[in-house]
Amino acid sequence: MLKGDGRLGHDLDPQDRAPKDACGVFGVWAPGEDVSKLTYYGLYALQHRGQESAGIAVSEGSRILVYKDMGLVAQVFDESILGTLRGHLSIGHCRYSTTGSSVWENAQPTLNSSDGGGLALAHNGNLINTAHLAERLAPGSTRATTDTEVLTALLAQDSSRPVDDVAAELLPEVKGAYSLVWMNETTLFAARDPQGIRPLVLGRLERGWVVASETAALDIVGASFIREIEPGEMLTIDERGVRSRRFAPAEPKGCLFEYVYLARPDTTIAGRGVQSTRVEVGRVLAREHPVDADLVIPTPESGTPAAIGYAEQSGIPYGQGLVKNSYVGRTFIQPSQTIRQLGIRLKLNPLREVIEGKRLVVVDDSIVRGNTQRAIVKMLREAGATEVHVRISSPPVAWPCFYGIDFATRAELIAGSLSVEEIRSSLGADSLGYISLEGLTRATTLPADRLCRACFTGEYPIPIEDDRVGKFVLEAQR
Repeated sequence: MLKGDGRLGHDLDPQDRAPKDACGVFGVWAPGEDVSKLTYYGLYALQHRGQESAGIAVSEGSRILVYKDMGLVAQVFDESILGTLRGHLSIGHCRYSTTGSSVWENAQPTLNSSDGGGLALAHNGNLINTAHLAERLAPGSTRATTDTEVLTALLAQDSSRPVDDVAAELLPEVKGAYSLVWMNETTLFAARDPQGIRPLVLGRLERGWVVASETAALDIVGASFIREIEPGEMLTIDERGVRSRRFAPAEPKGCLFEYVYLARPDTTIAGRGVQSTRVEVGRVLAREHPVDADLVIPTPESGTPAAIGYAEQSGIPYGQGLVKNSYVGRTFIQPSQTIRQLGIRLKLNPLREVIEGKRLVVVDDSIVRGNTQRAIVKMLREAGATEVHVRISSPPVAWPCFYGIDFATRAELIAGSLSVEEIRSSLGADSLGYISLEGLTRATTLPADRLCRACFTGEYPIPIEDDRVGKFVLEAQR
């Protein structure tokens, strides 16, 4: 049973799931350091990327030990558990499921042991040729139903060769998004897919090295940022230092949605702070969709940076019109019928004295099904708002992601079938404005051809050639 996460996040309405990233990954090679605690704090910094399960693998040089469970990082680990996880290198993972159900068997890191030694692996992203890769394995050779388990088994198939040689041969045949950290008993490895869809960075400790999904995790453990791991690059880290090996030409297509929602605001991507990008997005949104209003408020916290930018650019005062209950998780006790009718008020409540009699601009990061925004508009009107103008800091999300974000299907996405005006009418807003794709792209300072924008355009940088894709592709074969 999944434990309550104690986090509000974007799931204000359980029927209106926010986009979920696949995972956060972390790895450290640091003899003399308490590597399990470093990994714990690294995962703590990456908790927003995955909240279903967490795990840590360590090695002291002769064997790999893995501990993992369902729940948040702080629920899975305590001092006594971390005290048993001793060694000089470690990898860790926090998961949101995009391939395979959310069950213990699918928690990571995965572990494969043989006479030739062990291999543990953690993966952020999602593969699109998982079924094809799984055909290389003997039936029943994996217990889990994830693309990560398939990768682990393939990497460990030939224990007579160095694992980095096996990886350099295997990874060019792996299609999709993958930022990987893995380890054997002595060495830490990291690799990023040729498109670099999901982030992965390298950091330096006084006595070792760190790899992580985001720069914020480096900050938390006191590591200095060295550089991003390049698309199509593999690193090998041991007592000889860091060695780089290119297994495929780089074809950069970083995920644009990382800037919109997925990454922490205190993370840096491609040399630019995410917070700065999101504030600039708000400024662009104000220029593209101005409105005469009295107050700009965010949907906390996802809309806050863009709301700040919108207020700065428009000259309309910024205010906090909605208060959230940060302690309601997605698995809180089901409310009674009376409370259920209050719906979103379990998680958000309006400040009547702030919004009564005001014309409001409400800024949010994205619209999935529209249930959340519809409930917010209704709530604000009931609290006395005279007008409610909704502004969204991403273009309409109209296409599913196959590269590591668990979006709804196209049929479930409100922008997949309705026009902007139809969506506005459905929400009950006085006006609705989405930032343009061009405006969002400019705010990142990256050229469009270096970004994956498929969830907005339907143009996928890695063609989806196998119709055997989806979250339960391996379970369907059993």
